[in-house]
Amino acid sequence: MGYKVVSEILGFKDMQEIVIEPIDDFFSKMSDANNKNISFILVNPHLLREYSFNLPQDIKTLLKIDNDTSITVYNILLIQKPLEKSTINFLAPIVINNDNKTVAQVVLEPKQNPDFGMAERIESFKQEN
Repeated sequence: MGYKVVSEILGFKDMQEIVIEPIDDFFSKMSDANNKNISFILVNPHLLREYSFNLPQDIKTLLKIDNDTSITVYNILLIQKPLEKSTINFLAPIVINNDNKTVAQVVLEPKQNPDFGMAERIESFKQEN
């Protein structure tokens, strides 16, 4: 599904429109709609941990988010070999307004979100049997 980028995806200021394709319940692929060579793997953080944060007012305004807005939150996965060594950036979530098809990346303040890291290994979320 296509979304308009209303706040820069870090390091990709020219990205104006993205496409998100689900891979499964956990992973999705986010691609630049105008440059198929640019893509990211996203993860659903809610399947790994409690993940809530205060959305900054400027992002709420840009995305036109209110209490009734349907939003989705993803985190970018930096893939490593083996996959368990891959890292997730919980301090810069991708926030999507599903109602108006807009997206922004939020940079969270580490001091206000001490439980979230910038490069948390996916292996640290393995569940014990």
